Formats: sequence, C-alpha cells, structure tokens
Amino acid sequence: MKDKNKYVLAIDLGTSGPKTALISVYGEVVDSEFQDTPVILFPDGGAEQNPQGWWNAIISTAKKVIGKNLVSPDDIVAISVTAQWSGTVAVDKSGHHLMNAVIWMDCRGSESVKEILKGPFRIQGYPLFKLISWQKLTGGAPAQSGKDPLCHILWIKQNRPEIYKQTYKFLEPKDYINLCFTGKFAATYDSILLHWLTDNRDPSRVVYSDKLLNMAGIESAKLPELIQALNILGPIKDEVARELGLKEGTPVVGGTPDVPSAGVGSGAVRDYEGHLYVGTSSWISAHVPFKKTDIAHNFGSFPSPLPGRFIILTEQECAGKCLTWLRDNILYHKDELLMEECVPNIYKVLDKIVERVPAGANSVMFTPWLYGERSPVDDCHIRASAFNLSLENTREDIVRAIYEGVAFNSRWLLEPVEKFMRRPFEYLNFIGGGANSNIWSQIFADVFNRKIRQVKDPIYSNARGAAFLASIALKYMTVEEIPKYIQINAEYTPNPDYRRIYDELFQEYVNYYKTQKKACARMNKTKAGVCAV
Repeated sequence: MKDKNKYVLAIDLGTSGPKTALISVYGEVVDSEFQDTPVILFPDGGAEQNPQGWWNAIISTAKKVIGKNLVSPDDIVAISVTAQWSGTVAVDKSGHHLMNAVIWMDCRGSESVKEILKGPFRIQGYPLFKLISWQKLTGGAPAQSGKDPLCHILWIKQNRPEIYKQTYKFLEPKDYINLCFTGKFAATYDSILLHWLTDNRDPSRVVYSDKLLNMAGIESAKLPELIQALNILGPIKDEVARELGLKEGTPVVGGTPDVPSAGVGSGAVRDYEGHLYVGTSSWISAHVPFKKTDIAHNFGSFPSPLPGRFIILTEQECAGKCLTWLRDNILYHKDELLMEECVPNIYKVLDKIVERVPAGANSVMFTPWLYGERSPVDDCHIRASAFNLSLENTREDIVRAIYEGVAFNSRWLLEPVEKFMRRPFEYLNFIGGGANSNIWSQIFADVFNRKIRQVKDPIYSNARGAAFLASIALKYMTVEEIPKYIQINAEYTPNPDYRRIYDELFQEYVNYYKTQKKACARMNKTKAGVCAV
C-alpha cells in the first residue's frame, strides 16, 4: 500500500456530539477526539440542538487531534463528514443558522404533515393517489410521526413563519457542517432522501420532483443543490484551514449521513451482506440490487453513497440509549439517594452483571421504546416498560432484560428485512458502541439465531465509512476492496439451548406491543395531538 501514510480527517457528528478522527485511506484509525453537544427536549415532542455548538465542538476536537502531530498536515488528503440524519437546519444566505436545529427525535411536525396527507381512498393514513406518487418516485413517504425533515420544514412554516421567510436553504446536519467547511450550500443524493421530494428511481441521478414539491407546498429555491456522496464539494475555506492547521485547498468530500456511512464502514458492501448497528439508536441494513418499499414496516431500499447502488434503510429509535437512561435516570440519578460517584466505565460493569443472569432474565421483559419507534412500526406514542416483575426479581434481572429487549426489538425488524430480501442473512457485521460488548454480541446471536461478527473498533465504523468514501473519491481504493480492510474481532454463533426460551419471549414481546399501543396513544397525546414525552 504505497499510500498508507495518507489520511482523512473524518467527522462523525452523532446526537451526543462529534467524534473527529484521523483515519488512513485504508481505514486504520490513528486517533480521535470527542466532545458532548447537549440535546434540548421540549414537553410537546420537540428535540433541538445548537448548530453553532456542533461547529464549535468540531473545531475543538479537530484542533486537538491534528495538534497531537501524529501525522503531518501535508498527509491529510481530504475531509469527510458523516452525521446524524433526518435533521433540519434553517440558514440564511450568509450561512448563519436562524434557529436551533430540529433533529431526528423531534415529532412536532406530526400535525403539520397532516395537511399534505389529506385526500380520499386512504391506506394506512395516506391518501392513495399521493401515496402512489411518493412510492413511485422516492420509494417512501413522509412519516406520520412528524420526524422527517419535510415535517420539520412544514412545522417551521406553520409555527415560525418569520424563520421560514428568512430561510435561504434548509440543510441536513451533515450538509450544514459541509457548508461551514466550504461555504457551499449542497446536499447529497442520500442526505436529501428523507425530505421525500426527490425522484430516486435512478440512484446515479437523483433530482427534485416538481410534482412532489407542489404536493408538499415547498419552494425548490429553499432546498440545496444536489451532488453525489463521492463528489468533491470544494476546498476547505482558507480561514478554517489556518485555524485547524491544515493545508489550504484540502478537498471536502460530499459525504453521507450516519446510516449509509455505517453500511460502508461495516465492510458489508456486497449485495445481501448485512450489518447491525447499536448506538444511541439501532438499525439493520444491507445493500440490495433493487429499489423497493415495505410500507407495512416503514422501510425500503434507497440510493446508497456507493454509485449506482441501493441500500436498505431502517431505524429503531432507542437502543444503547436505554443503557444511558438506566445509568443516568435509575442507577446514578443525582438525587438524595445517590451516595457515591458514578462507577468508571459502568458499561463493563453492566456486562458482568448480565453475564451471570440466565437467558430470559428470569422472565422479566423490557421494551426499549423510550422515545417512540420508527421501524417496523411508525409509532411516536408507544413508550418503554419493564414488565412481568415479581418479588423474586432483582436489579440484575432488569439489566439483563434491557440488553435482551433491545435485541428483541431488532429481531422484530430482522424478520421483515429478510423477507424484503427474500433470503436470510448468513451473518451480520456488528458495529456501533453496543458492539464493544461481548455478552451483547452473544445475546444478539442467540435472539436472532444468526451468526454475529463483531467488527474491530466498532465505534469508528461511521467515521471509517466517511474515510472510505474520501479514499474512493480520491482513487486510493475501490468499493470492491473495502471488505479486505475490515477486521473481525470475534464471531458469535447461536446457542441452541436458548432457542425455545427466546422464541417464546419474542412472541410475547410482539404481543405486548399489540396490547399496549392504544393505551400509549391515549396517554401520550397532547390536546393538539402531537407526541408528548
């Protein structure tokens, strides 16, 4: 590898904050820095973040990682950004944000989107003829939960008309960061997808649809130019290069949002080869050679950042976030009962606890719907619970039940994804922070009844995917070469002794949703009818 000493500055802007890494053009992580960015939650279902806070944290982490002098700035050949998806940043013509970013968790647009969902002959809440247009052109439709960027924009138009009027462009988080780096307003074929305003039938040529824009009542002038993920958006702004200590003219790649970036960084880039991601949220994904939609389970295959390819896109709302909730709200909640400081690396402690509890958590079950759900059901009102508790159960059972509940939720999605592909997965590459857990890897293998391959350095999969895209754009590697640069830490095979236990509990898990969804809908609606938290 003659270019092994060339590197990409890869930024992975997650909900909790940016992870900024130096990664070789062949996927080797040199070093990284992370900084928290807070989420602002509102009682009416709002979820926002400060875009300036994102940028400040990216500048801070980039200066730290570059300033360690582990690599020469002359050897940093590109910048590539991946970020949380389904967010909306309203910016003026100078590129300044006009309000906080409305992020993927925000469901305030559920009422606003109803205006464009009016019409006769309804199917699952959608008017038939509009649904046909959305499905034909985009492969999906605006979420009734209100969590898509189109819903955010409609909410802003209806509730913040002065902001809507002043907005020059509405940008995804990834595209806002690219704007900060380059001064250019653009989105990629994949980042614009969840606006449901583009014709995606040809993944190599995605364009805005006048018909869909008219249906939504959105002016095309308020949306950015479209480029491919592998296109060079432009050079870094001189003042940003000087502040970071980078070469002037360092290219910035179009990049991609977190889900497709993980698909690249997981190494599962061949058709029908899947990956499982468990971070704050979770998903199951794979590349497939066709465009299709599963309306009933709220997912489909859409343009991939890899040229001419389609990738299955799913999303489940809360996964690793459940452990954060357990840590911060239950085990170490800062109230009068807290008698000690937080245990260092509590997740390793939780792993040890889970290992000594039998499969099935002594019949305790946890449902991880702390902020509603997206796939395989689009339900912003459903909420989490721990049930079937008795006097004999302990905290240890509850901790194990949370690990298993996240796995049950993913299995709930696994079945329709495999049906969608018309074949089972031989294995899934496991990435994200959850993949650092050996016991969780085994639980997923046992619950799925599928082999789980634990990818090395799994928390860097998104950033690695961003680096790979830059590497491909600059001709250091090809798409076909990606799998050989992915290392597998361990493989976990299903334990047949647990088959009956997990099959029975999974059936109860699905039944529980069916019995509780109406009660949660009643309990979690405000008078205006939007999601409450």
